[in-house]
Amino acid sequence: MTRRGLIAPALASLAAACSPLALLDRFGPRDPGARRAGRDLAYGDHPRQRMDVYAPPGEGPFPTLVFFYGGGWNSGSRDLYGWAAQALAARGFVVFLPDYRLVPEVVFPVFVEDAAKATARAADLAPTYGGDAARLAVLGHSAGAYLALMIALDARYMKAAGRPDLIRAAAGLAGPYDFLPFDVASTRDAFGAAPDPVQTQPVTFARADAPPLWLGHGADDTVVHDEDTLILNDRIKAAGGRSTARIYPGLNHADLIATFSPLFRKKAPVLDDLVAFLHRALG
Repeated sequence: MTRRGLIAPALASLAAACSPLALLDRFGPRDPGARRAGRDLAYGDHPRQRMDVYAPPGEGPFPTLVFFYGGGWNSGSRDLYGWAAQALAARGFVVFLPDYRLVPEVVFPVFVEDAAKATARAADLAPTYGGDAARLAVLGHSAGAYLALMIALDARYMKAAGRPDLIRAAAGLAGPYDFLPFDVASTRDAFGAAPDPVQTQPVTFARADAPPLWLGHGADDTVVHDEDTLILNDRIKAAGGRSTARIYPGLNHADLIATFSPLFRKKAPVLDDLVAFLHRALG
């Protein structure tokens, strides 16, 4: 039996006890060629203000991505998502993979501010790793999609980070973009103290001059329903902006990002669709 044939049953048997996405990082096959080119790069003084970078073979310059993982704003680690960053790097991008501060140590807007700081620092570091900071996009999954879209749409965050015109495109996978009222523990804990809840929502900042967006969602997602993607897509277009939405039948919340792995890539063309958008938007 091939290595891939052995891994898939192991993942299935352990999924009930462990995060399936973490298992992909530990046991799953990875795209060849791309590599982790840098580790523990600081964008602030806090221990969680660190990031890794993955690069394709060759000298570049390559377009640059900043990828934010999910975890309900209260969990997650870049150590669990190297496989996803490597999949993107293998398709011709320099990919920065940051950690960010989490609930309960911080609440909104600190994790959004960290996302903006990480993105600004990624632009500074990109040339060292063959990246082109003039062609930079942000993207993420779940709570990470929220971070990517907030810093792409609410211009105050990148302005505060000193790079107001940096982001050229943004993409979200299974992201929460319109989730008032705060009726589950994760949103109450992360956003419940916000003086103006409307200012926490990406849809609030839909605008004509936003960077082009790509929004993907699984039709079977019960963690974040696909209506969030459809609402934001419609709101951007109504404002005169550019947005593309893709709803994938049969995929749930974890499936959508799992399709980045060679193990599950045949389930849906999520990675191909996203990469095609990024290359169109960034050149």
